[in-house]
Amino acid sequence: MTIPDEWGPRMHRCDTCQVIEAAVRAAGVPPFHAMAMSREASALEASGHRILHLEVGQPSTPLPSTAREAVGRHLDRPLGYTNAAGLQSLRRRLADRYDQVGTERILVVAGASAGFTLAFLTLFEPGDRVGVLEPGYPCYRNALIALGMTPVAIPVGPDTRWAPTPEHLDRAGELAGLVLASPSNPTGTILSATALADVTATCRARGINVIADEIYQGIVDGPPAARVLDVHPDAVVVNSFSKYWSMTGWRVGWIVVPDSLIDTVERLQQNLYICAPHVSQIAALGALDATEELDGHVARYRENRAIVIDGLAAAGITDIAPADGAFYVYAHVPHLTSALGIDSLELTRRWLHEAGVAATSGIDFDLARGHEYVRFSYAGAGEDMAEACDLLGRWRP
Repeated sequence: MTIPDEWGPRMHRCDTCQVIEAAVRAAGVPPFHAMAMSREASALEASGHRILHLEVGQPSTPLPSTAREAVGRHLDRPLGYTNAAGLQSLRRRLADRYDQVGTERILVVAGASAGFTLAFLTLFEPGDRVGVLEPGYPCYRNALIALGMTPVAIPVGPDTRWAPTPEHLDRAGELAGLVLASPSNPTGTILSATALADVTATCRARGINVIADEIYQGIVDGPPAARVLDVHPDAVVVNSFSKYWSMTGWRVGWIVVPDSLIDTVERLQQNLYICAPHVSQIAALGALDATEELDGHVARYRENRAIVIDGLAAAGITDIAPADGAFYVYAHVPHLTSALGIDSLELTRRWLHEAGVAATSGIDFDLARGHEYVRFSYAGAGEDMAEACDLLGRWRP
């Protein structure tokens, strides 16, 4: 098959071998254990068991009131396709959140997941080596595998406060890209302005594309987190209304791209997704006016964080990452896994079935070391957090 030149330089010949290779890649994509745990927990609930959910990073708070009102005003109007890049009014409001970013650089997408797919397809070729931090959100790695790219694990730990350094990049070898997240999932670590500047400067010097996940930027325990565009204007930023705005099920987010990539990303959006859901874009536009309500949620997360840290300590789990932002506690539990002769995946399954507490194994986030770690989400109700920690403290294998 001959590909016409006008289709663009990133189009490639597709033959039977490539189709087979793609099918093999798809079959080899690892599971997302947090969602698998959620499915198992839901099945137990359906059979009458009481389950306390600390496994999924999903706010328990409803759609912001201003978003509900905005949607209500539009339900009697046509809600069809929008422009591929999204509603112009929403793009303008999102551009206002950044210094020196024009509306044309903002594209509204169907959640951060779609944003990462668009970024990876735009920036990388099959086989390219892309750095992903471990521990880190597993879907970066898994999406790269599905797209035929090569995720390169970059292990970080408490010695650098779970932050990547130029030395980490030295050890990773040649990279086409690096995915950063601040605040991070699962550790909740925020990259300082200095750490962010150092690692992105190294990327710029070596021609490494930077993709920044800033989905948890609004959920911090202290001053606002440093943003990647302040130190690296050509980075690609992915964000979403899922976390701070409590809109996980609405599947709407945005991506900020350099001028040189706007056309490519928009063409991919046209062909892969057409556009983000119109009604979700209306809700997102309304949600931008809910700052007071949403900051109240952040204050509640801060209270939940203290409940979980204190409750886990009472249960004998004290070795945790800093948890500066997001709504997670990432705990080191070798005293449990080693004593029982099991990994954290089996440990969390036993907690689910024997204590009624759902948490996520660190194997999701770190293939090499995650067998000794567990992530707890404190995005739910504080009383549930306290009860869950009490149950873990009383649990006896």
